[in-house]
Amino acid sequence: MKARFLTDQGKVRSHNEDAGGIFYNLSDQFLAIIADGMGGHQAGDVASQMAISLMEEKWKQQSELSSPEETEQWLSSVISEINHSIYSYGFQKPECEGMGTTIVIAICTEEFVTIAHIGDSRCYMLSGSRFNQVTEDHSLVNELVRSGQISKDAAEQHPRKNVLLRALGTEEHITSDLESMSWEQGDKLLLCSDGLTNKVSDEELEALISSDKDLQEIGENMVQLANDRGGEDNISLILIHYDPSSKGGEDSC
Repeated sequence: MKARFLTDQGKVRSHNEDAGGIFYNLSDQFLAIIADGMGGHQAGDVASQMAISLMEEKWKQQSELSSPEETEQWLSSVISEINHSIYSYGFQKPECEGMGTTIVIAICTEEFVTIAHIGDSRCYMLSGSRFNQVTEDHSLVNELVRSGQISKDAAEQHPRKNVLLRALGTEEHITSDLESMSWEQGDKLLLCSDGLTNKVSDEELEALISSDKDLQEIGENMVQLANDRGGEDNISLILIHYDPSSKGGEDSC
């Protein structure tokens, strides 16, 4: 398997509230995570970095997860612990009160992938000729679309587009969405923050990820396109390519 993580401040924000990483457990399984922080002055940085560092710590202590059920149970438990840590920190620090972060996580094994998410950071999967969004945004506009009150096109221009209904660390108890699926050689995953998806359409993402270019170049092209269209938000993404034959090289995980 190969994977690349890219993050960019964008053209407008004074600092980057996104965070992410790719980490190995004791059995060399890997976990990819993107977090998009939110809150008061620089508190978003705190929430997203806490989510990443705490997940990294937990994952590096974990032995092999051998089934989707075991993996989902582990993720659910750890996300609850991390949520409590972020919520408690914000409660104790007035300058961080109300801070939170989105998360999207992929645990990748040779047999299956398990995805967890909270908020509007997304996971997409390219399998064969099919490209689809795996996650469902926990946002106000998505609920309006789901209930038929507005169209998907109208949602793109909605004034409350950035209102989240669920975020890690904002409530004492939180539930993440979990899904496991099989995958095959050649499949690709894209994890990303909304700094990318607010600027680049699903059709454009599909065209970019379907190319034969290496993951680094694909990721750089995605970031460049978002910046060319204003870059008002931070832009972060992880690209993962299921290639069991790959050994070594700068892209390998």
